[in-house]
Amino acid sequence: MIYVVIVFLWTAILLYILLGGADFGAGIIELMTAKTNKAKTRKTMYKAIGPIWEANHMWLIIAIVILFVGFPKIYTTISVYLHIPLVCMLLGIIARGTAFVFRNYDAVKDDMQKIYTPIFVYSSLITPFFLGIIAASSVSGQIDPEAGDFLSAYVFSWLNWFSIAVGIFTVSICGFLATIFIIGQTDNNGDRQHFIGKATRTIFIVMFCGALVFLAAHIEHIPLATWIFGDTPGLIAIIAASISLVIMIYALKRNKPILLRLLAGFQVTMILFAATYTHFPDIVLLKNGNNLSLLTHQGQFKTIESLGYALLIGSLFILPALVYLIYIFQKRKEEPAGH
Repeated sequence: MIYVVIVFLWTAILLYILLGGADFGAGIIELMTAKTNKAKTRKTMYKAIGPIWEANHMWLIIAIVILFVGFPKIYTTISVYLHIPLVCMLLGIIARGTAFVFRNYDAVKDDMQKIYTPIFVYSSLITPFFLGIIAASSVSGQIDPEAGDFLSAYVFSWLNWFSIAVGIFTVSICGFLATIFIIGQTDNNGDRQHFIGKATRTIFIVMFCGALVFLAAHIEHIPLATWIFGDTPGLIAIIAASISLVIMIYALKRNKPILLRLLAGFQVTMILFAATYTHFPDIVLLKNGNNLSLLTHQGQFKTIESLGYALLIGSLFILPALVYLIYIFQKRKEEPAGH
């Protein structure tokens, strides 16, 4: 049953990156859009993230609950030594959701809109940045359980070039996912071509940010290249992602939004697989050379068994409801005006 729990944990993280990434990317793209196109971009983004903007946090909650219940030592280590970026990420989620609601559904349109918009776009940038920092810090080997002062224990555990580079890379991934999702939501060919051009540019930005991650890993003496290219499955995943990138460029030129979304999801899946496969089941690498493993540091057998069954049964309710939610939004989009 432990492997069922691990699969749910990995899948929840992946889905949060995919759906939450596209959600956060909406604010990032709006931030990076020229003033003349902001209104058009904002309107299209609302349609793109409508089915997922609130539901996507469910996957983050599932991942946190799995760690809290099934892997208490891992949960405690991350929440204690990385509590600063965790708090920043959670504050970003709260600020972004609040600003989104008030900006779109406030009964009175007044000067407060000038406050909601900056909160929305900047929290959309900050939240995935700290999410990437948390992920990178967990495997950077910088968490020091033997630290004797505050800075060594709670700041330098995450404030390093590698974690920052991964944070920037995560932001670029979110922007990339948002531009891919938005292409299928455009109303006319002119807008579609505009967003296709934006998506093409974000692909090169992601590649550049990925190169920064490898550079930062080299500076911090983190064997990232060995992790990804040193194992056959990881190497195959990167090759598959590269091939799908070529296909994506073709799909962009031929305007195939469904294929684009599938390819974007596949690429992120392959990147996450390549980054996590080599040091599995270790999920937290510590500075003293010890590692926290999903197999060694799991909870009691009965706890894992109950958690596994709860996840299996819960998925029977959650997944159909999520599919139906997306279906409703798509159906509403397709209905003629006036219905």
